[in-house]
Amino acid sequence: MKTPNDTGNTLRQFILNGIPGLEHAHIWISFPFFSMYLIGMVGNCGLLYIIWTEEALHRPMYYFLSMLSMTDIVMGTSTMPKAFCIFWLDVKEIDFNSCLVQMYFVHTFTGMESGVLMLMALDRFLAICYPLRYATILTSPIIVKAGMITFLRGAVLILPFPFLVRNMQYCGTNIIAHTYCDHMAVVKLSCSSIRLDAIYGLTAALLIGGFDIFCITVSYFMILKAVVGLSSKEARSKAFGTCTAHICAITISYTPAFFTFFAHRFGGHNVAPHVHIIMANLYLLLPPMMNPIVYGVKTKEIRESVLRLFHGGKIMVSHSH
Repeated sequence: MKTPNDTGNTLRQFILNGIPGLEHAHIWISFPFFSMYLIGMVGNCGLLYIIWTEEALHRPMYYFLSMLSMTDIVMGTSTMPKAFCIFWLDVKEIDFNSCLVQMYFVHTFTGMESGVLMLMALDRFLAICYPLRYATILTSPIIVKAGMITFLRGAVLILPFPFLVRNMQYCGTNIIAHTYCDHMAVVKLSCSSIRLDAIYGLTAALLIGGFDIFCITVSYFMILKAVVGLSSKEARSKAFGTCTAHICAITISYTPAFFTFFAHRFGGHNVAPHVHIIMANLYLLLPPMMNPIVYGVKTKEIRESVLRLFHGGKIMVSHSH
């Protein structure tokens, strides 16, 4: 509840109301959410451990997969513990500054997720289109620099959001119909003009998501062109096979992301609030849960490493791209 002093810029806290219209079912909704979060954390930590300990997996593709796993861990952990406090303990209050920090982490690391998927597409492009130069192009220093640039891009472009939100006037309710401090959900509570914030939000989305999708599309167009040109059906099948897990990861990540983005800005009253909030949570839960599973099932080297892990010892795998 707002206190009489919580007006204008002196707002001290927000109330995260959970999933609107389904408050009575919070405890039941929490079980699949917690299961997804737990599977995601165990899966990604396991994937990082396998890549770290298996020397045969110390290759560019798996370095990028490590970045994806670390991003997924932070992305889920920045929101889910607070969501479970809402579901299980009915603790809905969140400090104003804590809300801004959570907002920053959510949007920075969802941007990082998109960026890593783009880097992985470029990795597949180089592996298939320039196999002889692959190892000399993607050296360890280049991979580290690419990861740092991708992280800094999101960190810098998202940085203005908390400051823009902080300088707004809040003279109405402080109740956020959400499980976490999503940028647009907070902005909509303001009684100030949100024009600048909306324009910058679209700009940042284009500079991050738009740029990444463009690079992914171009990479796969070039991959398709190169694969179609191969004379052997077996070679074509093998080349496409190396991309299968990545294509699944792209689909899993971008589908709920697109739904959430467009529902917030253009959905209006066409999307039921509870559907929107559930999808916004799946946006942060589904990729961390599914990425380790997809790569574990689709990637032979990881499958063999997992089997060897349970039987002890190390494993030798082929160095094909």
